[in-house]
Amino acid sequence: MYRLLRALFSALVLAIALVQPGAASDAPGGIKNIVIVHGAFADGSSWAKVVPLLQAKGLNVTVVQNPLSSLADDVAATKRAIAAQNGRVLLVGHSWGGAVISEAGVDPKVAGLVFVAAGAPDVGQSFADLLVGYPTSPGLAAVKADASHFLSLPRMVLAEDFAQDLPRAETDVMAATQGPIAAACFSTKVHNAAWKTKPSWYIVAQNDRMIDPAIERALAQKIHATTIEVESSHVPMLSQPERVAQVIIEAAQSAGSH
Repeated sequence: MYRLLRALFSALVLAIALVQPGAASDAPGGIKNIVIVHGAFADGSSWAKVVPLLQAKGLNVTVVQNPLSSLADDVAATKRAIAAQNGRVLLVGHSWGGAVISEAGVDPKVAGLVFVAAGAPDVGQSFADLLVGYPTSPGLAAVKADASHFLSLPRMVLAEDFAQDLPRAETDVMAATQGPIAAACFSTKVHNAAWKTKPSWYIVAQNDRMIDPAIERALAQKIHATTIEVESSHVPMLSQPERVAQVIIEAAQSAGSH
């Protein structure tokens, strides 16, 4: 009787573990683990509108809090998040986060990549290299550096050039919570380009005043991404969260078949 009870208890513990949040793995419906990497001048809260929409579809979502102190530090934080997942992962990157997922996305657990108004450097390229040959955007022209060479956006610039399609009350909070980024991040060259071997999706922000939409379209074409255009500022995940969530859901379903 004791052995029978112990066996039943073990089976119950296993069953409970399998349904705990974070325990999602691959299923017939596609990839269940979504790891999101935020961009510069932001933090993980920039994805607060999309996360519940994904969770409502049964997806296990992790938003990486980038240190923004170096490419290596951000990649390391992303790799830790990938390692914590049970099963394969869809990796999502916004803006600067595109460089991070290009580097970290070679992890064998990563099944696909979603770039949201993001950089997608090639091996030996930096994020800054992607901007060469294009006019300096209004937002980047107004970036401010502190004594430690960390960059941030003034409150009015964030309202007018980073998230011009959001209410001022919301952009004021974004300015207060933004993550300053080490200037050296933008000049650091990547060693990997995961998009060369992983299926990719790209959301072009048509009214972007941080990264020229022409750059985004060129990058989407370069990486052979499934491309979606939205009429949005640099932050479509905040101005059009339902559309961005739908792209991620569709990408997770598609990546699961590869």
